[in-house]
Amino acid sequence: METEFEKEARTRNHVECQVDEIWSVLGKTWALLILKKLSESKSTRFNEIKKAIPMISNTVLSERLRDLEDNGLITKKIYAQVPIRVEYSITKHTQDLGKILRHLDKWVEQRKKPTKKR
Repeated sequence: METEFEKEARTRNHVECQVDEIWSVLGKTWALLILKKLSESKSTRFNEIKKAIPMISNTVLSERLRDLEDNGLITKKIYAQVPIRVEYSITKHTQDLGKILRHLDKWVEQRKKPTKKR
């Protein structure tokens, strides 16, 4: 018979595995902000993301975009023209996450306390 401790450990491991799987991507610095920006329009170019998140370096932005693409959260479309044009967009699968991020923004705004002037 399983003890309460064993049952709790088994449940915790199951939950941690599911969370760890997605958090290994979304938990990286800037990943959620990038997804939020991409969810605001049908497609977005690299420099548009960079302007929206000016503190991020080009190297880190490129790495995060590659991570998100490798994990199927965004798509990258390269246009054969001079100069080359590259656009990023969220996948249909990720659209729900964009909605969650917008709701999270609203939640944070609702909980902000007005500062009192003295």
